[in-house]
Amino acid sequence: MKKRVYIETSIPSFYWESRQEPEMVSRRNWTREWWDDYAGRYELFVSDPVLEELGGGDYPNQKEVMALIEDLPLLPVDGAVIEIAQVYIAHKMMPKDVTGDALHLALAAYHKCDFLLTWNCNHLANANKFGHIDRIHALLGLASPRLVTPLELLGR
Repeated sequence: MKKRVYIETSIPSFYWESRQEPEMVSRRNWTREWWDDYAGRYELFVSDPVLEELGGGDYPNQKEVMALIEDLPLLPVDGAVIEIAQVYIAHKMMPKDVTGDALHLALAAYHKCDFLLTWNCNHLANANKFGHIDRIHALLGLASPRLVTPLELLGR
């Protein structure tokens, strides 16, 4: 059985990243390598919040970004997911926007994803937060998805 990966907004964005700063180029290259060579080893999911974030505004390669994930199954946002996100915010684990990082983590945890794949290293893939996240999930009776970047899932 394939492991389940929730694809957060930053992943399709970085696949089509066009900035040329070294850090941006590296993240783009690692994202493409993972997506092209390793993503097939996993069961991939997105959500309506991901589609809404990526579909909003006007930015370079938006059409390509959206096409990258258009066929992926959607994890539903229901009342339980919103409640989990609110618990994160109440415990000062995530920023106060219930539709942002807290919602992505709640979706991945509630729907039993093995990984939440992201380049958001401030609020999600941040080792300084893992213990706090694990404690809150234990209180809620949830397993914690591993919060990782594409670099961590490359088969090296």
